[in-house]
Amino acid sequence: MQSSQNDLFRVHVWVKGRVQGVGFRAHVEYHALQFGVLGWVRNIGWNSVEAVAEGSREQVEQFIEMMKTGPHTSRVDEVRVEYEPTTGRLDGFSVKHSI
Repeated sequence: MQSSQNDLFRVHVWVKGRVQGVGFRAHVEYHALQFGVLGWVRNIGWNSVEAVAEGSREQVEQFIEMMKTGPHTSRVDEVRVEYEPTTGRLDGFSVKHSI
């Protein structure tokens, strides 16, 4: 089954490393807005960030690559990516409260 350019994709990304106190969430939010994806990012525990994004295949792939690198002050040690069914319930892109 081929996907059309208008198909939406949803990705859930977890990043571990030096990702807190280095502007990682602000970096993700800035680039997500530039790419035009919808979703959110938040800290989870120590040295971990979680993000969800929905958009076109190209937008989501750009988002994943950006998460793998992070800002120059960060260090990404591990990335886990899972594709999920889209919900259509996301509005904009935001930084959520940490858990």
